Amino acid sequence: MCQAGEDYAVSAQRETLPVPRPGREQKCVKCAEGLPVVVIRAGDAFCRDCFKAFYVHKFRAMLGKNRLIFPGEKVLLAWSGGPSSSSMVWQVLEGLSQDSAKRLRFVPGVIYVDEGAACGQSLQDRVKTLAEVKLILQNTGFPWHVVALEEVFSLPPSVLCSASQEPAGTEEAYKTAVDSFLQQQHALGSEGCASPAQGEDQSHPSHSQEPLGMAGFPTAAQTEALSRLFSSIKTLTAKEELLQTLRTHLIVHVARTHGYCKVMTGESCTRLAIKLMTNLALGRGAFLAWDTGFSDERHGDVVLVRPMRDHTLKEVAFYNHLFGVPSVFTPAIDTKAPEKASIHRLMEAFILRLQTLFPSTVSTVYRTSEKLVKAPREGCASGPSSPSCLLCMCALDIDTTDSATAFGAQSSSHLSQMLPAEAGIPTTPCCGSGEGQAQSCHRGVGRRGDAQACVIEQLCYGCRVNMKDLPSLDPLPPYVLAEAQLRSQRAWVSKEIQEYLITDDDEEEEEESRAIKQEGENTGIGL
Repeated sequence: MCQAGEDYAVSAQRETLPVPRPGREQKCVKCAEGLPVVVIRAGDAFCRDCFKAFYVHKFRAMLGKNRLIFPGEKVLLAWSGGPSSSSMVWQVLEGLSQDSAKRLRFVPGVIYVDEGAACGQSLQDRVKTLAEVKLILQNTGFPWHVVALEEVFSLPPSVLCSASQEPAGTEEAYKTAVDSFLQQQHALGSEGCASPAQGEDQSHPSHSQEPLGMAGFPTAAQTEALSRLFSSIKTLTAKEELLQTLRTHLIVHVARTHGYCKVMTGESCTRLAIKLMTNLALGRGAFLAWDTGFSDERHGDVVLVRPMRDHTLKEVAFYNHLFGVPSVFTPAIDTKAPEKASIHRLMEAFILRLQTLFPSTVSTVYRTSEKLVKAPREGCASGPSSPSCLLCMCALDIDTTDSATAFGAQSSSHLSQMLPAEAGIPTTPCCGSGEGQAQSCHRGVGRRGDAQACVIEQLCYGCRVNMKDLPSLDPLPPYVLAEAQLRSQRAWVSKEIQEYLITDDDEEEEEESRAIKQEGENTGIGL
């Protein structure tokens, strides 16, 4: 029991503090010799060399475990200037150097997307940022591409078409490709009577190529159109989702134009854990395996890969600081936004705050994402011919006949309110073909409701929710509206000629043959 007048402060001062044990805590946990400079987790203290080996091994193991990038393939590195993507470019740069023990065998290129207009940057700030970007890209020695986000207004509608994809190679095919690549390297080195270093330089022509140049600034009309698009969106959540979608479309278009079959993004383990929880809140739970997995094959011929998904933001920050990885700071669209300004910001604050109290939070969420399986919805076919979302290009997860979600009735009532009040307006899409006529149909005064319905019905649940914050679809890039009109025309024409198509009645023929067979058996039994 507590005693009145007892002095607890004196007794607390008299307690002797535990003497720190010299020895093991002061040494690296891996080599037990060097002095630790980094503490990743509680009890995991690494020296400089061991931490570098640990960091590089994570990157190499992620690529080697999946075996998705074949030797000699062209890979586009999506660099935003941030810590994670800068560390990814640095890993590829060191992996292609002559000092690397096991050199990477693909041909890299770098792309940087200037999002200054969407983030409200002035022209002077954008020029200064692009000068820093150009200097860093020139030092890498890789072919590089600098494109402005305004170029989405000049993209063709074919960007939204999922091209046919070759079947994924097996482990034997990967080994065969590696052996063929090594034999080719040996032949190049022996024919030219060159030294091993010269032969290696020939195997990676990207080091000696000149940069592909920096795209000029977009026109004032494109910049104004992009600013008008983002200023018309009501919520920051919808702005961030649309910005990510347009950025992906632009990167995929550049990759297809220059022959890249893979695109590397620098999303870290922490960012993927936040993205997983955010997409659940946004109604994109059906596509978590594509949005957070190692590979994303929704675009068909261009596959997005995430080799940094095993690195936490803490590890990335330590590595960049210790080894001087250059990066460029650019304000994002949510810079200086309050915590509750968007679902992305709120979920980020929630995960990071929970991580400080429970250090295994990010790891637990991330490991859960690894168990997700890419499978189409029950009753829906998968493939290039299956219907896909107009924006995110995932499979459509909307079933208007499914009353369990009640989204079909909700969207139908919402669209019916937007239809013009005048009677007698035809509801079938116009018969005009071509990009220009498709745009004119969407921008017609009397058919504005049909245009809105034409686009909304081709979106998945998550994209429909985001498009509610866009009052009018007129500011959208022309390629989105044109592709929506073309898809609507194809669906209407297919429905009109359905009754004239010759189909095989396999089920009826099978039932007739089964009935004849049963009748023959009954006749035989009677005899």
